[in-house]
Amino acid sequence: MPLRHLLLFLPTLLLSGCIGPAADNTVTGRESAAGWKSLFDGRTFAGWRGYRLKGLPALGWEIKDGTLKTVPKVKGVELITAQKFNNFELTWEWKIAEGGNNGVKYFVTEDRPSAPGQEYQMIDDARHPDALRGPLYQTAAFYDVLPPAADKPLRPAGAWNFSRLVVNGLHVEHWLNGVKVLAYELDSPEVKAGIARSKFKNAPGFGAKIAGPIMLTYHNDECWYRNIKIRELP
Repeated sequence: MPLRHLLLFLPTLLLSGCIGPAADNTVTGRESAAGWKSLFDGRTFAGWRGYRLKGLPALGWEIKDGTLKTVPKVKGVELITAQKFNNFELTWEWKIAEGGNNGVKYFVTEDRPSAPGQEYQMIDDARHPDALRGPLYQTAAFYDVLPPAADKPLRPAGAWNFSRLVVNGLHVEHWLNGVKVLAYELDSPEVKAGIARSKFKNAPGFGAKIAGPIMLTYHNDECWYRNIKIRELP
């Protein structure tokens, strides 16, 4: 196709998502064809509810400037997806306030509120007291069980990070800003030993794979989410 003709079609291609990035909180045509869908439309709480609630929590969350964000220092409740997932890839962008803490949990059950699921930790590694305890409590860890790579490419508090979570059978991967920083097998000796020395050691069924919702935690600190996308795997 001559260049002048391609330039005429360029705006249409961009709007359709065939080339270039999608607008925030949408999927491109190519992503849609690959099975991706958005879990947050940038305007509403559609597809979400409060943990152990039938509807949305009264406090703790708001939608502002196309982001899903926590309202800090209130009696908030965790958000979970209305849909449950088994094998999947999940991606999201997030930023945390200085000194802040939050996380994304998976294999979530509403029958074990003291330990609802495994957490991809999101925290200010440089300032939050929990993070200062060590790698098990820092960003991209399997919280309190397995640490991420020491050279992970973390951006500082106040900057946007891009995370990815892959669950395929018993294999799990944590990614941060395009780099795989943790991979493990659910039934491995490494995971069993990590759980046995963690605060979850007496939580029945913790560490077992189940189909469950995705959870956005509420830890009283300010955190922003956007471009939350998922695709289910066979």
